[in-house]
Amino acid sequence: MSKLKIAVIIGSTRDARFGDKPAKWIADLAAERPELDVELVDLKTFDLPLFNEATSNAWAPSQDPRAIAWQNKIGEFDGYIVIAAEYNRSVTGALKNAFDQAYKEWNRKAIGFVGYGSVGGARAIEHARNISVELQMVPVRSAVHIGGSDFMPILFGQKTLADIEANIAPSAKDMLDQLTWWTAATKAAREQDAVRAAAE
Repeated sequence: MSKLKIAVIIGSTRDARFGDKPAKWIADLAAERPELDVELVDLKTFDLPLFNEATSNAWAPSQDPRAIAWQNKIGEFDGYIVIAAEYNRSVTGALKNAFDQAYKEWNRKAIGFVGYGSVGGARAIEHARNISVELQMVPVRSAVHIGGSDFMPILFGQKTLADIEANIAPSAKDMLDQLTWWTAATKAAREQDAVRAAAE
């Protein structure tokens, strides 16, 4: 069986962001699993415009080559882990825009979350789960929540992620267990659909 391709998406594009730190941590942890092939995907490198297509690519092909490049990248993967900062009780504008720039490429795939903020990014993750359901995804139950008392000292260089790993490793294991199971299940189902469609 081929490995499951997982994208770890850094959902903030700010110069002073924290998200690259937990992204590398969870990517390294996920890569320890022999069934996963993990890649970091940084929104900051894609220069995505604000969504300005005539419609979602659920209904018609996108025209902007930057949107198409993003769709092609997202389409490479079987599942996703999104690093979700919480801004004003929701996801970042960059992350919402990234969700909106694709549709078919997200469909019928699993997604997990690592959040950070004053309440561990919980409100951002709940919004992101609702968005992912509309995109016909499977958001897993468990998530990693890095609260303000943990991420602020790391942001300002007073601690490292290794110092808080004991607080977040159990939830990371749960999330990765669930993501792996659902990614395998949805990949198998998509492959069955493709076989049926080819036979028609």
